[in-house]
Amino acid sequence: MGASLLPSPPFLAVFLFALVTFSANPEPALAITRHYKFDVMLQNVTRLCHTKSIVTVNGKFPGPRIVAREGDRLVIKVVNHVQNNISIHWHGIRQLRSGWADGPAYITQCPIQTGQSYVYNYTIVGQRGTLWWHAHISWLRSTLYGPIILLPKRGTPYPFAKPYKQVPIIFGEWFNADPEAIVNQAMQTGGGPNVSDAYTINGLPGPLYNCSANDTFKLKVKPGKTYLLRMINAALNDELFFSIANHTVTVVDVDAVYVKPFDTETLLIAPGQTTNVLLKTKPEYPNARFFMSARPYETGQGTFDNSTVAGILEYEAPHKTIQSNHSAENLPLYKPNLPPLNDTSYATNFSTKLRSLASADFPANVPLKVDRQFFFTVSLGTNPCSKNQTCQGPNGTRFAASVNNVSFIMPTTALLQAHHFGQSKGVYSPYFPITPLIPFNYTGTPPNNTMVGNGTKLVVLPFNTSVELIMQDTSILGAESHPLHLHGFNFFVVGQGFGNFDPNKDPAKFNLVDPVERNTVGVPSGGWVAIRFLADNPGVWFMHCHLEVHTTWGLKMAWVVLDGELPNQKLLPPPADLPQC
Repeated sequence: MGASLLPSPPFLAVFLFALVTFSANPEPALAITRHYKFDVMLQNVTRLCHTKSIVTVNGKFPGPRIVAREGDRLVIKVVNHVQNNISIHWHGIRQLRSGWADGPAYITQCPIQTGQSYVYNYTIVGQRGTLWWHAHISWLRSTLYGPIILLPKRGTPYPFAKPYKQVPIIFGEWFNADPEAIVNQAMQTGGGPNVSDAYTINGLPGPLYNCSANDTFKLKVKPGKTYLLRMINAALNDELFFSIANHTVTVVDVDAVYVKPFDTETLLIAPGQTTNVLLKTKPEYPNARFFMSARPYETGQGTFDNSTVAGILEYEAPHKTIQSNHSAENLPLYKPNLPPLNDTSYATNFSTKLRSLASADFPANVPLKVDRQFFFTVSLGTNPCSKNQTCQGPNGTRFAASVNNVSFIMPTTALLQAHHFGQSKGVYSPYFPITPLIPFNYTGTPPNNTMVGNGTKLVVLPFNTSVELIMQDTSILGAESHPLHLHGFNFFVVGQGFGNFDPNKDPAKFNLVDPVERNTVGVPSGGWVAIRFLADNPGVWFMHCHLEVHTTWGLKMAWVVLDGELPNQKLLPPPADLPQC
């Protein structure tokens, strides 16, 4: 299914019904149901002279785009034709009362087994911008991902000039080996997993890699036009700096929330995040081509893919000088200046420029009173090596990662089912620690003991609890930036800083007027971030680092939000085709 904005004939009845309600009432915008079918299947794909069979949706890599308007309902049937268990997460969709459709395996559903199918059914409520979908089991999202383009309600303008064209730009990672074999080997040895062989733009590594010149994304533009670039970081393990040579872009939206526009030559985008930017092309044909380049922002001590992906921005030649492709290749090609790999000051300056629009039409409803406060450390750590085994983690241990020193153990049945049917005993504990059990100097000299605790522990919140959460990086096995993603909610980033969070001084500096609202935030390397959100969505909601290696090691936990008293404050019952474990 493609990006058509008109319903196809089988759904005309829904469309006509919507038309009838529309004409009877002059106010409501047209909301329709859009149907998609995702056939999860193997497909041979060649990159960097390596051909391999990869898991795809509908044989496409990256996968098909989903297009909807705010208010629309999406009904997406996922059929699993491969040997792997599959689940799909609709990253950033609020899933109000529709937690059964959120997608993380063993959290809101058992995975879809070989030969089985599941229909994800949800409505887009109060969201417009760019989100994305991806597999949410093991490392399958390395190839199973695609954009979700949420247009405003019909007749509702953007809070910026309407762009001439819109282009999704998705960053990914390409592995010559099978990523499932890579993560399985790492889990066996306890060491760090092998890194990717290339970064990609829309599935293409570009000309800076060997045997890749023909696999280059080219964005062809006209002079004097404004293009909306819908950028998504779908890479597994790397935050990325991105820049277009000799061009400035205007940031207008992150994680499907409008922001106060600002101009930048380079932007930072972490795995899980989206950023919409306006690119105003040069008024005249420039007689040049321009690299659109991305490379990692790295703060950790482990190995990483230290390479650069490039696409090419090409201007359409004026008719008088119609150029052949061959002569376009002869034009000078400019490269952007990207920040150094570990440029935390640039990363910080960029993130502090992000502010909510906070206008009458798009208010920033920051919770001003806080019901529950939480302080979570996010850090790496170790687990002991099992007997009769040699492990490749620090000092012969196994790498681990944790929140408040709890490394999360994935259950074998879905947490949402266990909660909904009152069968949580033996599946999870509701006593996740709300602060570290043993406080220490989090960003100072690390403690000698790096061992983590392990368990399936959750935080339970009454409906409509107002939450403030401080997430603190630690120096255990090296300070590192961690992009934390919360399912089921947007949150407001009310503060951030370096060193240890000071509960006596730092809250006075919180921005409660126009903080950025998003679903994935970078916990600064050697620092902390403060977020607030209203727990107004009943269900079980995963929160985890969006660096896949850290999630694998246990940097994850979940929140249970109880039903409210009113009927519209309760989780809907599970669908009949909910997969079984």
